[in-house]
Amino acid sequence: MATVSLKTATREDLQAIWEMQIKAFSELLDKYQDYDMSPGAEGLEKIIARYKQPWTVYYFIVVENENVGVIRVIDKKDTSRKRISPIWIMPEYRNKGYAQAAISAVEKIHGCHHWCLDTILQEAGNLHLYEKMGYHLTGRMDKINDCMDIVFYEKD
Repeated sequence: MATVSLKTATREDLQAIWEMQIKAFSELLDKYQDYDMSPGAEGLEKIIARYKQPWTVYYFIVVENENVGVIRVIDKKDTSRKRISPIWIMPEYRNKGYAQAAISAVEKIHGCHHWCLDTILQEAGNLHLYEKMGYHLTGRMDKINDCMDIVFYEKD
C-alpha cells in the first residue's frame, strides 16, 4: 500500500473539501435519502462553520501527492471524547486501506484513547473498518428512516 499522510486543511481549502464531500457522499445520499443529515446534502456554510470551531481540524488524506479523502477531528482537549465526523475516501480510491491508515494517523496526532464516532448500520464495510480499528458499539442506535439507522461507536 502507498504511504498515507495527513495535511492540515486551511481556510482556502474549504471549497475543495466541500466539493469532495458532496461527491464522496452522493451515492449514500441517493441510497438512503437522508437529506437532513447526510454530509452529501450539506452546504458550504456548514463546512465553514465547523472549520471556525476551535476544536475542529480538517485533514486531507494524501497518497502520492493526491488528496484521496478527508477526515475531520473534533478534539476539545478536555475530558470529552475526541470524535471523527466525518471521514471519507473518494470513490476511485476506496478499498485500499487509506481510511484505516488515516484513522491511525489521527490517533498518533491526537492520542489513541477516548474516541467516538457514528456510522450507518446498514453499511457493513464501515462497521468492519471501525471494529477492526478497536471501536466497539455503545448500544445506542438512532432510526433515521425505514432503511437507515445510525449506530454509535467508542474506543477507550
